[in-house]
Amino acid sequence: MDPRTTADRNVSSPHSSTSENDRIPNKPVQLWRRAYQSLGFQKAYNFSLFIIFAGVIVGFSLARLSYLNISGSASSSYANGASPGEWYWYSHGIHRIGITIHLATILPAGLLMVWQFIPVIRHKFLIAHRINGYLVVTLVIISNIGALMIARRAFGGVLATQAGVGVLVIMSTVSIALAYYNIKRLQIDQHRAWMLRAMFYLGTIVTMRLIMILSALISSQMSSYNTTMTCGELLSILDTNEKVNTFYPTCGQPGSTAATLAIVQAKFGSQPEQIASALRVSFGMALWMALFLHATGVEIYLGLTPRENNRLRQVSYERQLERGLSPAGSAGLTSDRWGDGEPWQPLKEVARE
Repeated sequence: MDPRTTADRNVSSPHSSTSENDRIPNKPVQLWRRAYQSLGFQKAYNFSLFIIFAGVIVGFSLARLSYLNISGSASSSYANGASPGEWYWYSHGIHRIGITIHLATILPAGLLMVWQFIPVIRHKFLIAHRINGYLVVTLVIISNIGALMIARRAFGGVLATQAGVGVLVIMSTVSIALAYYNIKRLQIDQHRAWMLRAMFYLGTIVTMRLIMILSALISSQMSSYNTTMTCGELLSILDTNEKVNTFYPTCGQPGSTAATLAIVQAKFGSQPEQIASALRVSFGMALWMALFLHATGVEIYLGLTPRENNRLRQVSYERQLERGLSPAGSAGLTSDRWGDGEPWQPLKEVARE
């Protein structure tokens, strides 16, 4: 082999790779970059994730806005659109108040919260970001109160469901409280982390419904799952005592009342009470599984974005230094201040060393 040929190749290869790196992107790529950069996103994957998750939250909230017509006669009202038998409990008393509070606050919160994660709003319209943030926090906390009020009757209200609702309320409320504390201490990196956690936890309700429906379809094929319903619930679903007594003789026996329990087979896609039974069988499991997926997913995302966390830590240091908060860079809830983490140092001090 001619050594000069090899040398020529070695010399020319850097120029060819440089020309490839400097290649002008095609039109669709340019439009894509212009789209996410105009909104303040620096990375395409961040914008892609925002579109997916924000789109799901907004879509779900818009689809459920008709539920604000709680007791209306329209087919899209909550009374007619909820799972069979749910309205029996939510039509009166404390549960009616709870479902009204929950829907009237969580649906607007779902439409508003996505704007908190658009960088250009945070950078150029800080006042709007703060006002919207206070609105979202207030609405979510009130909606959590409503959720606790209806947990006893939500899809049967078994202990697994009540515990799941309680844990979700605690996780989202604590995350919001920690995010609020950190922003008041100008610990922006921790504020971001805890707000992301809170919003991911709240998004559990969407994933839960997908899992619940899939589980209901699968369990229905087994024909071995059942739940209990009161005769009052069955009457509200089937409309007439004749139907109730025909399908569920227990309700027609002497001495039976509206509170008498009847066994209902879980079978999705058949009788309305059996559909409700299939959904009730799946609800608690779906809630816990969705909560696990979301809690795990947000921690993975935070673990994969250390550079953004470090950048915001430096910003926190500079703003805390201006405000006179001590120790600057760790004035909020940080592991080096409250735990056994390594002492954090700003970039300037690291450069000196």
